[in-house]
Amino acid sequence: MHIRIHPSILAADFANLEAAVRDVADADAVHVDVMDNHFVPTLTFGPQMVRRLDEVSPIPLDVHLMIADADDHAAEYAQIGADSVTFHVEAATNPQAVIDAIHGHGARAGVAIKPGTPLEPYLPLMHSADLVLIMTVEPGAGGQSFMPEVMPKLSALHRYLGEQGLSPLVQVDGGITVESLPIALSHGADTFVAGSSVYGHGIPADNIRALRDAATKGEA
Repeated sequence: MHIRIHPSILAADFANLEAAVRDVADADAVHVDVMDNHFVPTLTFGPQMVRRLDEVSPIPLDVHLMIADADDHAAEYAQIGADSVTFHVEAATNPQAVIDAIHGHGARAGVAIKPGTPLEPYLPLMHSADLVLIMTVEPGAGGQSFMPEVMPKLSALHRYLGEQGLSPLVQVDGGITVESLPIALSHGADTFVAGSSVYGHGIPADNIRALRDAATKGEA
């Protein structure tokens, strides 16, 4: 299994985001959390910032929308250059139409599910989504602790995808460290968003290698 590491610039130095994305050039993508102070009580980036990051980033942008009215706004992020756009099913009235709109602009479409949201009503979306994000913290702030109680949901998703012969990326976001990554990996995740554990200390490139090493040991 190829393990993907997506550092979250939510944990980076906002005063120098170009350097922050270049510091993680050996990651698989850079995770960009777009928050609107409505769906979650935090305000971060908007379309202009995402467009500029796309211009300077050496790796693809993995945009995670924590915004209300995903039906109206998600496709815009695909149009301005994001490689993948993930929206919350809780913020969309017609999730399948949002997936189709993102695809219409040539980007990969992801669906995100909060810790308290049941998986089962959204399983039909897995047949067209390119990425499924199971949140391992409540969305809205970085630096939270990993929620192991979400692992049964991750396992259920892994079983369903196997039974249906589907292969979207299975992403986890929240509290991912060298200790928690192998836990999520063992329950079926293959794509890991890491913020504080990449940018919070030391050299980001070294921290990415440590996460990859943890994944290798977890598979052994």
